[in-house]
Amino acid sequence: MFVFLRYLINKYPHGSQRALEILPGFTSWTFILFPVWGSIFWPIGVAYFIIAFNVYWLYRSITLAWAGVMSYYRIKAWEKYDWMGDVREFADWKEVKHVIVLPTYKEPVEILERTLEALKNQTIGPKQIIPVIGFEERAGVDSNKEKERELRKKFGKVFAGLYFTYHPAERVGEVVGKSSNASWAGKEFRKELDKHEDWVMEKMTISSVDCDVALHPNHLAALTYNFLDDPNRYKKIWQGAIVFYNNIERIPWPMRVFNRMSSVMNMAQLSRPDRLINFSTYTLSLKLMDEINYWDTDVIPEDYRIFFKTYFATGGEVEVEPIFISVYADAAEADGFWSTYTNTYEQVKRWAWGASDDAYIIKEYILDTKAPFWDKTIRVFKVIEDHFMWPVNWFIITVGANMPPLLNATFSRTVIGKTLPQVSSAILTMSLVSLAAMVLIDLKARPKVKNLPWWRKVVAPFEFVLLPVVGFFFSALPGLDAHTRLMMGRYMEYRVTSKKV
Repeated sequence: MFVFLRYLINKYPHGSQRALEILPGFTSWTFILFPVWGSIFWPIGVAYFIIAFNVYWLYRSITLAWAGVMSYYRIKAWEKYDWMGDVREFADWKEVKHVIVLPTYKEPVEILERTLEALKNQTIGPKQIIPVIGFEERAGVDSNKEKERELRKKFGKVFAGLYFTYHPAERVGEVVGKSSNASWAGKEFRKELDKHEDWVMEKMTISSVDCDVALHPNHLAALTYNFLDDPNRYKKIWQGAIVFYNNIERIPWPMRVFNRMSSVMNMAQLSRPDRLINFSTYTLSLKLMDEINYWDTDVIPEDYRIFFKTYFATGGEVEVEPIFISVYADAAEADGFWSTYTNTYEQVKRWAWGASDDAYIIKEYILDTKAPFWDKTIRVFKVIEDHFMWPVNWFIITVGANMPPLLNATFSRTVIGKTLPQVSSAILTMSLVSLAAMVLIDLKARPKVKNLPWWRKVVAPFEFVLLPVVGFFFSALPGLDAHTRLMMGRYMEYRVTSKKV
């Protein structure tokens, strides 16, 4: 079977690519429409499918809530722990340097200053840190140079090094976005590395950090300890808990609900090693990054791509290790409700565009002959499950059980037809316990905001009544949008999420 599939991929590279790009959209539309046409032609099959899906959803909800609770307490412990006490037990800890790649495009200089200030305040000390600010030439030479002058003036002597790179515009074969910018910045820094005899690649890490991120003071100390303590450090990617709490109280209610739920889910993922893949802001050894020739320049989503690129390049030896420390990021924000809504929608659509990586992942899975079969199969299956079902979940959970009785009068008079909505509702009601746990985690994890009106604190737990509406507009719809675009070959362009200070 695999021999035949490899033959097809090698003989028809473009045809196989398009077929695999069509697959996510075809699958999601098939599942979404199945309760509609299936209710007419095969209602009993639809009924059992919906019940099975709801049981599956209940299982996912319970495991997610349990993982969220576990992660929350681990995060609190890790953030309070004296990591530098452990780091200093390694004689060579001062040789470790952390390269922080910060791709940026037209973000206000105040955002970059906040990110660098958080790096300056790391407990490991700024002399172990090397920020690399990746500007885009298309943002304008004068604007970039002015930002560089301001940042050099304030932080020029703070770190072990501070570098600025300028990604050229309109390079052939490149896709505009974070991945191509980060790749340019990383390769430019690699040239600088040879000029410093005291910087040893084997003792260096490289992080992809969104420019609106403020790392917790203990983040790089914990990372240093885990790096030095792990004999397999060159086969690891480290991931923190991405929480969109920097500006959470400034954005409108619906977008606030979405980002609160996303933050808890990101925390929970750290306790799910079977599903943990690096996302947004992450770290790996500079040695491993150099071996795979940095980020790919022809893709928009770079995080899943970098994992599978390293995974297949090492014969399946790369794993993602959790760093149980919060990584504070900005939620999408703009002036006014509709602009913020649009920004959030476009951001989620860009995340859902990660399905475009599935063609690459499936191809590599088929062509690979080194990684352990069951390990790579489980990893690829879980990614495909998450990507393919992204737009589907909302439709099956919210309206699926009502379709057979509504569209098939004969079936509605049967026992299963009459009881399907009640059975489905009972199963999903049990998942509300998990939702309550996630709401509580969010309330305890969010930073306290001064001068927040008392009524906002009172209504905060009840904001989640909007979750069904939020799920449609910020999960199902942008996910379906991305899948359909990919299926039809209408490729996305990278759209930067605007930032407010």
